[in-house]
Amino acid sequence: MLATLQNKKKVQNGWAMYDWANSVYSLVITSTIFPVYYNNVTKAIDGSDKVNFFGFEMINTVLYSYSISFSFLIIALISPLLSGIADSTGKKLSFMKFFAYLGAISCVGLFFFDGSNLEFGIICSVLASIGYAGSIVFYNAYLPEISEENEYDFLSAKGFALGYIGSVILLILNLLMIQFPSAFMIPDGGIAARLSFLITGVWWAGFAQITFNVLPKNPFGKNVTREILSKGYKEIRKVFFEVRKIGVMNKFLASFFFYSMGVQTVMYLAASFGDKELGLPGDQLILTILIIQFVAIIGSYFFAFLSKKYGNKSSLVIMVIIWIFICGAAYYVYTVYEFFALAFVVGLVMGGIQSLSRSTFSKLIPESTTDHASYFSFYDVTEKMAIVLGTFSYGVIEQLTGSMRNSSLTLGIFFLVGLGFLLLVTIPKSQLNAS
Repeated sequence: MLATLQNKKKVQNGWAMYDWANSVYSLVITSTIFPVYYNNVTKAIDGSDKVNFFGFEMINTVLYSYSISFSFLIIALISPLLSGIADSTGKKLSFMKFFAYLGAISCVGLFFFDGSNLEFGIICSVLASIGYAGSIVFYNAYLPEISEENEYDFLSAKGFALGYIGSVILLILNLLMIQFPSAFMIPDGGIAARLSFLITGVWWAGFAQITFNVLPKNPFGKNVTREILSKGYKEIRKVFFEVRKIGVMNKFLASFFFYSMGVQTVMYLAASFGDKELGLPGDQLILTILIIQFVAIIGSYFFAFLSKKYGNKSSLVIMVIIWIFICGAAYYVYTVYEFFALAFVVGLVMGGIQSLSRSTFSKLIPESTTDHASYFSFYDVTEKMAIVLGTFSYGVIEQLTGSMRNSSLTLGIFFLVGLGFLLLVTIPKSQLNAS
């Protein structure tokens, strides 16, 4: 393990830098500029929000919700086997690189999406999503390999904090390009938005090199054999049966599944909500996301500190309860200032719940195992299936009721169920600071 190496801090800092590299995708592509750009270029001249996708007519935002669901369904289906192969062969870093480059290249591809080629734009956005989600599986799996248990919470928080800072820097640059295109010698805001997608892909692939250059390639010295697929299957099957025996892990994953349905759906569709339900202009929507990002940095460290003092479970319970109130409040938000206030609260708990969930699961993985990618594949599949069902149900309810407000209320139910499972979790004090 890296605990005995002198370059431990260098490796940990390099690992955290991947959050800096890939979080620009989460902010620019999934949360702010791309959803607003997508809504604008897929809206008909007469104001209709209906689009034709491979012969199927549907609402543009519903199609976007479904595309997100589809991308995460794909990664949920393939990541367990890939994780098993990565653990059995020691090729975790190779898989991480493949998905990172797939995502980055797909972001560059979005530069060529102008609304007239809807199918191309959706395919690129789906591939970018698959690349992002796939690389995160293997990235997360490094956490228990490069740090000690008492470092998990703050190292996880550091990664998320760097991600929020880096993505905000690029978003501000992109926002200036869109608002003042002539100052950057860009013809108009539409071209500037498309350039932001290209820059995002370059940023992602470029800064990822810092991480790729310091992470250990094969820390446990595993060998590649001809039976790569069968060994991968056996590896993930072995871990599956191990996970079934760990009661606290099962209950935590059940809780994580339900509250992640809410958290991730808010992340992916908040901008669409502000655009469609409140009619906020693009600059105000992006300002809202900036508020969330800045506050999330504080939230990540605040709840890491809270977990050190009162335990991971207590911190998670507090955050889930706050999320329930957020979903209820969203139904009654009608003004820009109310939306800003809600964004502030969302940011506070968004950073905290993401970083603390990752570090909590790391602490539940048996210390004797070397199959960290396989264990984390269950964590990531749980999160991806939560995104699939969360975004899909959000789209279905909007299509049936004609309002995103009703969809927001449904998210509150997901958080309530997640809270119920979380209250059943009794985490051993030998593993966490408190139960």
